[in-house]
Amino acid sequence: MRTNHRTATALTAPWLIAAAAALAALAAATFLLNPPKTQAADTAGTVVSTAKTSLGRILVNSRGHTLYLFGKDRNGKSACAGMCATFWPPLIAAGKPSAGAGTRASLLGTTRRADGRRQVTYNPHPLYTFVKDKRKGQTNGEGLNAFGAKWYAVSPAGAKVVRKVAPPAGNGIPQNNGGDHDSDNNGGPSDGDGNI
Repeated sequence: MRTNHRTATALTAPWLIAAAAALAALAAATFLLNPPKTQAADTAGTVVSTAKTSLGRILVNSRGHTLYLFGKDRNGKSACAGMCATFWPPLIAAGKPSAGAGTRASLLGTTRRADGRRQVTYNPHPLYTFVKDKRKGQTNGEGLNAFGAKWYAVSPAGAKVVRKVAPPAGNGIPQNNGGDHDSDNNGGPSDGDGNI
């Protein structure tokens, strides 16, 4: 008996399509359940100290990584959980946090996270690191708008640090008390037209 090649192909095609779809679904689920490796929540001691960076003197963890506050947090409570905490690992307290060089013990505390762990706070902002800061002193998270609000490094006084932006280059024309004050040169030096 001769097997019809078209019949065999027609019978296996749906099975192959179903198998490919199942493999694609499995791959997607594996990726979602196992996101890329990121920094673990910092539990290597809970010493908060300061370091000099491109932003000036800011708070850092025991590894020298920048500590951030989240603009969405309110009343000392963290609003960063789930995927947010994957990218912005909370500084988890292993015992009572201690003040290192340049910090004030009176500003240190903890808050209980939704998962029950204690997160270190400073004046009273919950503190986080950022997964893109791979080395000491990096401030890659500064000013980012992610997960519903902005992220800022923290000053030794416990305030957000805002990156200083250089003022835009001027046009070289004085704008205050300069020129002949007529409208055709916007207050710049006299253009000699006699208009006032």
